[in-house]
Amino acid sequence: MRPFQQFQHDFGHHLRDPHHAPRPADVGARPAGVYAELLFNNLRGFLDACYPVTRATLGPQRWQRLMRAFFREARCQSPWFREIPKAFLDWLNARDRRRLPPWLGELAHYEWVELALDVMDAEPPAHCPEGDLLAGTPVLAPALMNLHYAWPVQAIGPACRPRKPRPTHLLVFRHADDRVRFVALNSVSARLVALLAEGGCTGQAACQQIAEALAHPDPAAVIAHGADLLNQLRAEGAILGTRH
Repeated sequence: MRPFQQFQHDFGHHLRDPHHAPRPADVGARPAGVYAELLFNNLRGFLDACYPVTRATLGPQRWQRLMRAFFREARCQSPWFREIPKAFLDWLNARDRRRLPPWLGELAHYEWVELALDVMDAEPPAHCPEGDLLAGTPVLAPALMNLHYAWPVQAIGPACRPRKPRPTHLLVFRHADDRVRFVALNSVSARLVALLAEGGCTGQAACQQIAEALAHPDPAAVIAHGADLLNQLRAEGAILGTRH
């Protein structure tokens, strides 16, 4: 390794972990400390902005320790600052979390989803806004995630730290006004959205599949309920209309 590369390597290790990695001899303690704090505070700014509920729920000391561990251990591969929260999420899910709340990974993912959809490059396909959602093929918003969590992530916060899992289905999408919106679903409506996301089937065909999977005695009632849900999702902006 060339001398300058060795210096970069050693200085980088020191900046990440100043208490254990020695500072290069030709770097003063004060400028090294200032530089280290600038880097960490820059990193913390991105994480604080993406994970406000996680930060508030863990409390300032535990959150600070978690960010310090990420700064020390993680190796970000992307040059984009906006990818730092995803790198944090990946690191969090890969590490031993036995000393952390069991819902922490899902809560962090729930918060990251908003950023992910906000920056997702997705153009709406051609569609008919007023199309019949049963007879036609529904078109979903292009920036959309149909999510299932073991914990009630939307309810977790400083005043609510659940002790037992509670399955939760959420439809998260970027509206035409560019705001990210969340819609709570149940397991059946989440399955319906999943069938629509696969593409190719009409709303009625998707509802019929649901009725058959449930072995429902009155398929017509399931289809009617499905039609109401599809129209509700169109009103919310999660469904754009039908395919031309």
